[in-house]
Amino acid sequence: MSRLLYRIGHFSGRHPWRVIMTWVAIAAAAFLLNQSFGGSTDETFKVPGVESQRAAEALQDKFPQETTSIANIIFHSDEGLTRPEVKAAMAEARTGLAAIPHVVAVSDPYDARGPTLSPDRRTGFTTLAFDTDEKATSAQFDAAERATEPVRAAGVQVEYDGDLGYAGTEEGGGVSSEMLGVGLAIVILAVAFGSLVAMSLPIVAALVAILIGSSAIGLMSGAMAVPQIAPIVAMMLGLGIGIDYALFVLTRHRQNLSNGMPVPEAVGRANATAGLSVLFAGVTVIVAITGLQLSGVRMLTVIGWASALMVTVTMLAALTLLPALLGLAGRRVNNLRIPLVKPKPAYNPRSKSSRWSAKVVAQPVRYGAAALVLLGVLAVPVFSMHLGFSDSGNDASTTTTRKSYDLLAEGFGPGVNGPLQVVIEMNGTDPSTVDGVGRALRDDPGIASVGAVALSPKGDLASFDVTPTTAPQDAKTGELVDHLRQDLLPDALRGTDAKPMVTGATAMSTDLSGQLQQRMLWFLGAVIGLSFVILLIVFRSVLVPLKAAILNVLSIGAAYGVVVAVIQWGWGANLIGLEDGVPIFPLAPMLMFAVLFGLSMDYEVFLLSRVREQFQRHGDAKAAVVEGVGSTARVITSAALIMIGVFGAFILMDEATTKLFGIGLSVAVILDVTLVRMVLVPAAMSLLGKHAWWLPGWLDRILPDIHPEGDAADDLLAVPATPPADLAATAPGAR
Repeated sequence: MSRLLYRIGHFSGRHPWRVIMTWVAIAAAAFLLNQSFGGSTDETFKVPGVESQRAAEALQDKFPQETTSIANIIFHSDEGLTRPEVKAAMAEARTGLAAIPHVVAVSDPYDARGPTLSPDRRTGFTTLAFDTDEKATSAQFDAAERATEPVRAAGVQVEYDGDLGYAGTEEGGGVSSEMLGVGLAIVILAVAFGSLVAMSLPIVAALVAILIGSSAIGLMSGAMAVPQIAPIVAMMLGLGIGIDYALFVLTRHRQNLSNGMPVPEAVGRANATAGLSVLFAGVTVIVAITGLQLSGVRMLTVIGWASALMVTVTMLAALTLLPALLGLAGRRVNNLRIPLVKPKPAYNPRSKSSRWSAKVVAQPVRYGAAALVLLGVLAVPVFSMHLGFSDSGNDASTTTTRKSYDLLAEGFGPGVNGPLQVVIEMNGTDPSTVDGVGRALRDDPGIASVGAVALSPKGDLASFDVTPTTAPQDAKTGELVDHLRQDLLPDALRGTDAKPMVTGATAMSTDLSGQLQQRMLWFLGAVIGLSFVILLIVFRSVLVPLKAAILNVLSIGAAYGVVVAVIQWGWGANLIGLEDGVPIFPLAPMLMFAVLFGLSMDYEVFLLSRVREQFQRHGDAKAAVVEGVGSTARVITSAALIMIGVFGAFILMDEATTKLFGIGLSVAVILDVTLVRMVLVPAAMSLLGKHAWWLPGWLDRILPDIHPEGDAADDLLAVPATPPADLAATAPGAR
């Protein structure tokens, strides 16, 4: 494999324009195809096969007229809403609301058949029904504002929920998280390489790859339902991994140039050595992410494939496009030096990282135990993780959606913001049977109110709107769902063929969490097992991949703990734009594990490939660890800083789910590059000694012999006694 990568790199270095123009043509074609045939992301949430989804689909099939898109406009006045001038203003507002494009019905809060006024008559709402499932626009929000102006003039507070409310809070013109992430990466690379030319090459390669990957995901959206979070996660990975992989290859190329190699040879050798590590690291990430196929949740599976597609493109760009850019730059790769940034050697036995790793290797139990205790403490909050969907109640208190949520909860009770629906497939049962179901529901202490029964035109489906006494994210609401399914409804329908189901946001969250828990062990086994096999082949060792799997699980658990503390408990939430705790998005644990397990294997491959090379050179296991850590610390630190900057930039986005991923991924990288790579890995390798590279004879005979740093690269990979003076450092502040 390394020979093939050498040929690719050498060819790209000799004929850069051929390769560059090929990539430009691919990027242009992908962009144009996406513009012509691409689609938009799908914001609907479906979990095929679970009870809540079956119930929702049954309602859509039997009551199609009830499934149009709706939005509520909430009115509140401390003086009450029944004053004559308020009623007159409301009537005028309803006329204006009915004229909004795509609005087909506007309910009357004072309708005697079904008034929507709170018991104290201070809060009420009107419901707008739309003839389209498209999101409400800012133009529709502005029209609603104009229509409700008479109501505000009468001294009534007016707020909006749903898509209509969010349409009124859309903002533009700010710096996007993607732009901020790229800006941070530029600064880090500039300080790392000390050259504007060297800094620009990984950025260009990554951006071209992201353009192609994003266009490909857009084409996926035109052919299937791609969730809104999919391109966000893919963009995070594309920026972080794309720049990181290019960084590793570029660092090796500059080392080769400083050793006097011709440009094509330096590019080819860099591709055959660092490029091979990039290939195996990328394959590991792809395997981990595509393991989401085992989740059984189509939405999660699509996120996995979209992310894997982006990683594949960025990996190929690092192995083909970047070598071409290096060939085009030639020996000018170090031009346009940045003042005050001094070049540093690739390895210095007196550097801080070398001295630190020597201490850890000398006292592995002491340092390793301390790191394990710290990871354990950080992981403690995991045991109180509560899965659920965020809603308007988690929006900022200044937004109209949050105000409407609070007004409804105050006026009608907390359960009004998360109603449940009891759906009954009659299967020939006497329709009068559902009367008993209604009585049983009304008598339950966990239910605040029950709507009138709705029967389908054929009488084969019945439904009740049920308002719990507790809020949607309250654990008691989840307990109510279980109680309805396991006790109340089966008892009320005993002796009949009717089949009851419960749906609603809380029911969907409960079903999704249960399905993911059932699949979690299979998923973990597949991801860890396949990654173990890849590292087993790469390093020809049983204990090294086993150690890597254990340490990665520990660091991911600690990252989960930080996410729970910040997102769910609300510790420091105000620092990231959240006012209160938010439940953990149900898909987050599995998705984060796939991404983080793959990413953590990146640094494992880059670090241990150097350790293995040094061990094969002189046979001293502990010295090899010190040399491996010392010679890779700066490049891994630089790569980690880029990842942290890219992931951390997404914390600034408005969506709580995006903030969750930003925090989880950035914290995981911080823990991985500090406690794991600088403490636990050296400590574990020191304790294992030569046994770390043990491989049973029968495995030795059947495994392919792969050198993760390339074939015949001894001269390249030797740690120089007197390193070249012009080899730039690859991490700010690392020495």
